[in-house]
Amino acid sequence: MKIQILGTGCPSCLKLADNAKQAAEEAGVECEIVKVTDINEITAFGVMMTPALAIDGQVKIMGKVASAEEIKKILK
Repeated sequence: MKIQILGTGCPSCLKLADNAKQAAEEAGVECEIVKVTDINEITAFGVMMTPALAIDGQVKIMGKVASAEEIKKILK
């Protein structure tokens, strides 16, 4: 599984990445977490508000820092 954090590297993006890592660990999901910071790549996902979280290329959360609990529910 590939989790992509879409954002420019702002504190909110970093927090979302931390929450995604925590969620994957707690859920026992093996994954690769990738930070996508290139604005052209981000807009190619159709994302207009960051931070955003995509799983295997599909955007699941946009425009907010999801908690580890919220992300865990998506991973299961």
